[in-house]
This record gives sequence, C-alpha cells and structure tokens, in this order.
Amino acid sequence: MQLEISDRPALRRWALLPFRLIVGYGFLAHGLAKWSRGPEKFAQLLHQIGMPLPLVSAWGVTLLEVFGGLAILAGVLVAVVSVPLIASMLVAMFAVQLRYGFSSVNTVGLAPSGPIFGPPGYEINLLYIASLIALALFGPGALSAGRWFARRTT
Repeated sequence: MQLEISDRPALRRWALLPFRLIVGYGFLAHGLAKWSRGPEKFAQLLHQIGMPLPLVSAWGVTLLEVFGGLAILAGVLVAVVSVPLIASMLVAMFAVQLRYGFSSVNTVGLAPSGPIFGPPGYEINLLYIASLIALALFGPGALSAGRWFARRTT
C-alpha cells in the first residue's frame, strides 16, 4: 500500500517537519560557529578565495545563517529567508566546493586512528538547496510558528 502524500494534506505537513528542523538547525549551527570564532576569521577565508568585501560578507553570511536558521527552525518567513540562504549555498558551492567534486565525504587517506577526510564536495549544498525549495514552495509544515500566527490572525 502506497500513501499518496498529495491526497493527505496533514501527512504532507508532517513530512516537511524533519526538513525544516534539520535545515534550520544546520544553518543555525554553522552561523553560531562562525559567530563564536568571530566573523573576522571567516572573512580571512572569504578574502583568500577572492570574495569582494570579505568582512562585510562574513558578517552578512553569519547573521543570515543565525537568523535565517532560527526562522526556518521556527517556521516563520520560510519562503523569504530561503532565497538568500539558497544564494549563500550557491556561492559556497561555486566558490569553494565545486572543485572537490560531488561527494560530501572525500576520504584522502587512512591513519592508525581512522580515515583522513579531505575537503567536502557540493553534495550537502544541493541537499540544503533542495530542502529550502521544498519548504519555500510547500510551506513550513507542522508545528510552525508561521502556521500558528496565520491561524491566530484569521
């Protein structure tokens, strides 16, 4: 027996919840990591890859990931914050990860303690982008503050 998600709106809302929680947490975690190390450190990386205005860009990406991640996690303004988050993933993919190939896990060697991993490819970027597109098109899903606010105002 196959469940048709399109025939069951409640099932579709719940199916989107894991995407929203994982994507929101992922952006928040990456943004907080940049924040805790200081956006100036991230700006050094951006400068090294030739990004214009690296300090401004570093602060922008850090704040976007923290507050965009919180918005996705809470399920508010999902379609709005998805656009700059997708743009950020595309820039990271084309500026950094593309040259390392598709796979997000690149094993480059083996040490007595275990595998040695090289730089990640663009696989994760595509997964984030696909998830953001799904959330932007179909809404934040169940247990979202956005859905709760919408019901309260109508």
